[in-house]
Amino acid sequence: MPNSSLPAADRFSEVNLIADPLYGYIEITNGSATSPGERTLLDSSWLQRLRRVHQLQSAWWVFPSAEHSRFVHLLGAMHLASLFARRVDASLRAAFPDAPSPACVEETLRLAGLLHDVGHGPFGHFFDQEVLARWHIDHEDIGRSLVENELADVIGSQRSSPSGVFEKGESVDPRWVAWVMADADIPGYEPPGWLRACKPILCGPATVDNLDYVRRDAYMCGIALGPVDVQRLIHYSFIAGDTMVMHMHAAGALQMFLASRLYMYTQVYHHRTGRRFDLSMHEIFADTIALLLPGNPLENRDDYLRLNDWAVLEAAQRWMQSPVGSEERRLGEAWARLFNRDLHWHLAYETIAHRGVDLSTLQQRLLDAVPEVAARARVQVDVVSAKIAPHNPMADHGFVALYDPIKGAVERTHTADMIERLPQHNQLVRVFTDDVGAIPALHRAIVELLS
Repeated sequence: MPNSSLPAADRFSEVNLIADPLYGYIEITNGSATSPGERTLLDSSWLQRLRRVHQLQSAWWVFPSAEHSRFVHLLGAMHLASLFARRVDASLRAAFPDAPSPACVEETLRLAGLLHDVGHGPFGHFFDQEVLARWHIDHEDIGRSLVENELADVIGSQRSSPSGVFEKGESVDPRWVAWVMADADIPGYEPPGWLRACKPILCGPATVDNLDYVRRDAYMCGIALGPVDVQRLIHYSFIAGDTMVMHMHAAGALQMFLASRLYMYTQVYHHRTGRRFDLSMHEIFADTIALLLPGNPLENRDDYLRLNDWAVLEAAQRWMQSPVGSEERRLGEAWARLFNRDLHWHLAYETIAHRGVDLSTLQQRLLDAVPEVAARARVQVDVVSAKIAPHNPMADHGFVALYDPIKGAVERTHTADMIERLPQHNQLVRVFTDDVGAIPALHRAIVELLS
């Protein structure tokens, strides 16, 4: 038979599949000769850079299989954004008849999921705390800047999502992506109503970000997690008024998810050995980055583009051969101890403190109680509490809009009210010291102080 074009087969050249251990396959658009697809964005230097940034800043030193990257997490967030967009589309159109086409809305949310972490530096949130804080910015500020500048042309050139093409004349405004992908508002910018209604998909207690990373991190670490019923949470989501609402039938799934997320913070993200690595890195990280990055990443983008976990670790290895007495040699030798898991911080005490216990002065009170230890050893009280930002599940994310079918009305339930019912709503208190011999005295003193 003569060869003939089969229009139905065109679909397979327009959308590719990426295999994924959580979702089976993730769709990405290829684009065309006249407009780039998501593949062009994925292949950009800024996205490919994230293959060399660990998803877990310190836990990969604790859990040997946790070698996954920010890049693969972003693919998962993009995929979940599609599922949410398709689910809420009918209710979005009922509430906002002027909303763009379903494909354009879906692609806006997909790109927000894909790019929400594009500004991350090496060692993730640790880089925010140790380096970016000095310029009063974080990875979200950098990510928004990249979306509105370096990546804006590719974003604005998208003309389809995996589910179809945009209406004629439509495009994704990079400002839409920049606004919806992060918590803070953009000064002077008023987003369209339909986009504001969709923001809980990216920012809130159960988003494409945390729904992916909780399951993915658990899977890659080998942690047995409680049920995370993503399908139910998505199925019972819809737009009502000016925001996304979750049907009360999903309330149990939301609580289960919050419990699983809390468990991951206790068992993985705030693991005692991971915290020991953090304490050790705290002493050298800012000085290390100062040798690799000449200043504010927003003003040194080319240097920031080259900065990732691998770049830091490879530089540290080179510095071990630097002249004795040099700053590079000092840092190289300190990193070498980390590479060999030779951690000078040791755990002296650990407990869960109930809410209401005043921990603000605990460090000084402990030092005052053991002056002989304070004179010869370093002591660090480490409190992992509800106030640690930005991704602590116990942080105040505002309200969750729940639809009560009995009352036939939407009620706003404070996220903290749900967390209040969870048994893990406590604070981890640990005491570390660099003197093993001081552990018994510190243990006795802290027990008495907390009793």
